[in-house]
Amino acid sequence: MTDSKLAPEQSTWLKNGVAASNGSAGTPTAQKQAKAQAPPRGFGTLAVHAGSPHDPTTGAVIEAISLSTTFAQSAVGKPVGEYEYSRSSNPNRTNFENAVAALEKARHALAFGSGSAATATILQALASSTSVGPPLDSAAGDRASIATAATDDKAHGSSHVISVSDVYGGTHRYFTQVAKAHGVRVTFTPAIEVDIADHITPATRLVWIETPSNPTLRLVDIAAVARTAHAHGVLVVVDNTFMSPYLQNPLELGADIVVHSVTKYINGHSDVVMGVAACNRDDLHKRLAFLQNAGGAVPSAFDSWLAHRGLKTLHLRARAASGNALAVATELERRTDLVRAVNYPGLDSHPQRDVARRQHREGMGGGMLSFRVKAGRAAAERFCQYTRLFTLAESLGGIESLVEVPSSMTHAGIPREQREAVGVFDDLVRVSCGIEESQDLLEDAIQALERATAEVLAEAAAANGNGASH
Repeated sequence: MTDSKLAPEQSTWLKNGVAASNGSAGTPTAQKQAKAQAPPRGFGTLAVHAGSPHDPTTGAVIEAISLSTTFAQSAVGKPVGEYEYSRSSNPNRTNFENAVAALEKARHALAFGSGSAATATILQALASSTSVGPPLDSAAGDRASIATAATDDKAHGSSHVISVSDVYGGTHRYFTQVAKAHGVRVTFTPAIEVDIADHITPATRLVWIETPSNPTLRLVDIAAVARTAHAHGVLVVVDNTFMSPYLQNPLELGADIVVHSVTKYINGHSDVVMGVAACNRDDLHKRLAFLQNAGGAVPSAFDSWLAHRGLKTLHLRARAASGNALAVATELERRTDLVRAVNYPGLDSHPQRDVARRQHREGMGGGMLSFRVKAGRAAAERFCQYTRLFTLAESLGGIESLVEVPSSMTHAGIPREQREAVGVFDDLVRVSCGIEESQDLLEDAIQALERATAEVLAEAAAANGNGASH
């Protein structure tokens, strides 16, 4: 995956962007000419400039925050510009959506009030037992025709979604408790590349992938799954939160929709709760946009502005976090006296390392890893309390490093037998590496692990000694 080629969809970065930075350059004609002449741009250039207009009146380099909820109209039903009401659209949200579309090499992107809101909208739009919103376009090509039948014409009643087993706890909760109540049946599989065809039924509408998965860092071959799903007329959605657009572009690999919790790497500063979905098909965009507006789960102008500002440094942060995670994972893997197993796709020992090399930029593993503490659950919990730089907290993808125990925190709502079936044991620690110095993170992780392990083993030895004396 390289920056050398600009996908046709990436010309959207000029919309309300660099082409508008100088007076007449912002006119529709000038923008079209600029798009036609736009040379290929690298990721970092797109991140800085996509959806970032210079104010044509004041020349301000950074966009203003548009707090107005409503916009004047020159006559009844005739807005002065392209905006009417901020739930439907807002300049800051539009600019952010254009930027994400450029980085995900998509034609369209839609922002939501959270990643969970984006997930809910996709399920409601495409997997509910009754269709919601504008119809999908059966004239958009063979694959689109098949997918249209898959989402509009299948028998009414319970619809069906296939998902990887080890999904984010919030996604699992929505699938099993909310979507189920709305007539959506979900099949979870730990080997989706192998058995997807066996699970597809006439009612199957979507395949849902997280890659890497949360928190076990399993990978899914997106292209392989997409080929099988599309052959059966089923749409593919990929949660790309762990990788971010910098490290992986699922649409290029065959996915129909890519979704992110913007809260994580895209924003990157732990101060915004947002979500986003991106796609190439106009009909999918229209249906999702209808529900975005009708449901109203949209981000504020200020949150959109903050997330857009964070996105501009994504390439720098994601690369630094990935380097730190590799350093920490390598050292943890070496410490077999303290660690039972390490899950990190950047390690050569990862069982799907070849998939990482194909799907990820430069084969990088990203900023997330998880590991099992050899001394057990008590040591895992104490490790998280004894770190000095890593903060014990949920969430991920910020500039600061975090640790947590998924079985008691982010994945506590998933039954034990289901958790353990996919590797989420009580002794598993999830780590989100930030952008600190790698040596400092290494030293902090090891001192906390050594201290926690020594204490737990000493307590166990003392307990055994006391038991033997009675």
